[in-house]
Amino acid sequence: MALGAGGWHLYNEDFMQFDIKKDCAGVHWQEVAEILKRVGMAFYEPDVHRTAFEASHTTIFIYHAEQLIGFGRAISDGVYQAAVYDCAVIPEFQGKGVGKILINNLMAGISHCNVILYASPGKEGFYQTHGFRKMKTGMALFKNTESMKKRGFTE
Repeated sequence: MALGAGGWHLYNEDFMQFDIKKDCAGVHWQEVAEILKRVGMAFYEPDVHRTAFEASHTTIFIYHAEQLIGFGRAISDGVYQAAVYDCAVIPEFQGKGVGKILINNLMAGISHCNVILYASPGKEGFYQTHGFRKMKTGMALFKNTESMKKRGFTE
C-alpha cells in the first residue's frame, strides 16, 4: 500500500491497482446511485447519496483506472456504536478482493465500536467471513415495509 495524491494505492493478489479515497471530495454521485441500482440495492437521487455519505462518520471509495468500482459508509457516535451501510462493488470486480479491501478499510475507521449492518439477501456469507454474526434480536422499521418483505429483508 502506498499513499497517492488523492488517497491510497493498494494492490490485490492479481496485482491490480486500486485507489482508495476516504473522503467525499470529487465523487460523482450519479455513479453512486447507478452502481447501487445495478447491484440491486436501494438507490436515490444523487444529491440524497451525497448528503448521506457526507454526514457519515467513515467513508470509502475504491477506484480502478479512475473508475469507481466500490464504496461504503458507516455512521457512528464515534465512541462505541456504529452501523455500516451502502457497501457495493460492481459485478465485474466482485470476487477479486475489492469487497475485502472495502470492509477492512471501513472497519478500520470504527474499530473501537460495536458494529451492525444489514446485508442484501444472499450476501450474509461474505460478511460472516469478516467476523459478522447474525443477530437474534435485530429489528427494523422500514419506510417501504412490503417492498423490504418481498426482497427478503424482513419476515
